[in-house]
Amino acid sequence: MKKTLLAASLATALFAQAQAADSLTFGYAAYLFDDKFSTILRNGAEEYAESLGHEMIQVDANNDQGRQIDQVNNFIANGVDAVIIQSVDSSAAQPMTKALAEAGIPVIYVNRKPIPIEQLGDKAAYVASNEIESGTMQTFAMCNQLRAEGKAGGARGYLLMGQLTSEAAIQRTADAEQVMGLDMCNFMTLVAPKTTGQWQRTKAQDIMTNWLSTGEPFDFVIANNDEMAMGVVQALKSAGIDMDTVVIGGVDATDDAIAAMKGGDLDVTVFQNASAQGEGAVDAAIKLLNGEKVDREVYVPFELVVPSNVDQYANRN
Repeated sequence: MKKTLLAASLATALFAQAQAADSLTFGYAAYLFDDKFSTILRNGAEEYAESLGHEMIQVDANNDQGRQIDQVNNFIANGVDAVIIQSVDSSAAQPMTKALAEAGIPVIYVNRKPIPIEQLGDKAAYVASNEIESGTMQTFAMCNQLRAEGKAGGARGYLLMGQLTSEAAIQRTADAEQVMGLDMCNFMTLVAPKTTGQWQRTKAQDIMTNWLSTGEPFDFVIANNDEMAMGVVQALKSAGIDMDTVVIGGVDATDDAIAAMKGGDLDVTVFQNASAQGEGAVDAAIKLLNGEKVDREVYVPFELVVPSNVDQYANRN
């Protein structure tokens, strides 16, 4: 009996040691905690990692590239197994990539593409959704709605950009401009130069309020993300604007955006699967740690969301 108990205790101890040996520690460097989509993304990655028995340490760069570089260096010094980065500045990722490569630590950039992506080495990858799809889907759907509303003779509007250091903002804006240049959509013109709302609701609300003060008539507002679209909605409703007279589009399909669409305030958004991106980043890191091959770019498809299919996207972001 004693031998049986001893054997059982030894087996339990060995199993615990094996589990501990298999447990990984990921460092997650977020560009900004105070961002709805970023929060869903990083928490989704953490929950998935923990479900696999791993640990994730999150840090907030608070939109400061220098701070993010320091945080990544701290991860290296503390010997984490892999690092996942949502970069502050897409064009300033190289120092982090280089430092992690020299330390032999895999790095997964998530949601924000490092530029140039060709500089990523064998132990690095980028997991996101293909931004060429997002702004294209969004603006084309808005074009079709404006045409259906009889405004193909001329529609005026505004374009709100995200952070200019973000590849997503640059690409979504370029997509929107390209669609507005198509023969069937070139009736869409901008009332004022495109302006950055920094991805933030309050900034977008202030910008929209200033635009309203000019008294210029307009028919649509394209926002690079839903948070800015929500700021636009708040400004218009505060000014007593009839929401049926303006076509508003965002990107991300956040819960707030879905609620706004159900309430008739938002016309178009594009679902970007934050949780799938977070899980994909963890999976890619594990594969690299196991010596498996990972594509340099791993994409999760975007999906168009309009009032006719909005119920399918409730509580997904």
